[in-house]
Amino acid sequence: MAKALVTGGAGFVGSNVAQALVKDGIEVVVLDNFATSHFKNLTDIKCDIIPEDAAMVDWGKLPKFDIIFHQQAITDTTVMDQKWMMNQNTEAFRGLLKHVVKNKIPLVYASSAGVYGNQPPPHREDGSLVPENIYGFSKLQMDRLAQEAYPETKTTLVGLRYFNVFGPHERYKGHAASMIFQLAEQMQAGKRPRIFEFGEQKRDHIYVKDVVTANLCASHSNRRGVYNVGTGAATSFNRLIEIINEVLGTEYEPEYFKNPYGFYQNHTQATTELAEKEIGFKAKWSIEDGIRDYLTILYKLSKSPKKTARKI
Repeated sequence: MAKALVTGGAGFVGSNVAQALVKDGIEVVVLDNFATSHFKNLTDIKCDIIPEDAAMVDWGKLPKFDIIFHQQAITDTTVMDQKWMMNQNTEAFRGLLKHVVKNKIPLVYASSAGVYGNQPPPHREDGSLVPENIYGFSKLQMDRLAQEAYPETKTTLVGLRYFNVFGPHERYKGHAASMIFQLAEQMQAGKRPRIFEFGEQKRDHIYVKDVVTANLCASHSNRRGVYNVGTGAATSFNRLIEIINEVLGTEYEPEYFKNPYGFYQNHTQATTELAEKEIGFKAKWSIEDGIRDYLTILYKLSKSPKKTARKI
């Protein structure tokens, strides 16, 4: 039986990847420091757990793995502690990268669309990389380290630039959870959804089930490269509220407030051709179908909720 390590495996994306691997008959070991993750994401997943931090672990003392999926990171873009961010994201990756290159272990790691900053969309892998915050910069440095290692390895070394991921298991991310989760929680609680003025900011929102597929595609690709993981379509926050209203059977109007962040990405949108061509990944879930599936799981909705016309 193949054996896989998932770092950050108790977190949002990591637990979804771990779950898919177990379903595929792969022995899974989760490495997680449980700083921003939660054991409840793993209660239905049969796996071993190493309660360690990827930035501190001695990779040479771990068991041998057939592949590693590196998902552990600080993903909160409002964190301003530059040293902590670089240590947890970039330096943790540096140590892991040395280990996998030396031992010829395939590696798939989470990068981010944050590397593009506010460059004009759509965002191409070979386009301008001007991150707006230390989070985006830490991910850019990870991509650069990986690129330096390409000539040293003959096995899979793939970075996946996630755009705006949403879906099951993100509840424990707190305020770093997706806008879709945060808006739905407000509306489900009977409150008007709050968004930055005036709701026309756009994001390439991708369902976590597609992100899992991207990881699996990358793991079988035998490629060295970095690829966008998005849908190729951007959706405004105003439109998100419309879709959530449709799913929940509500009619809430948005409440606008000023954006306090000077490093905010106003429009993200992936190009998807390279990922489709080189690792065989193309998103299957539309924003409408993804939100409906997600909220049905999250709130145990019926497939066709009745209109309750809760309006404010």
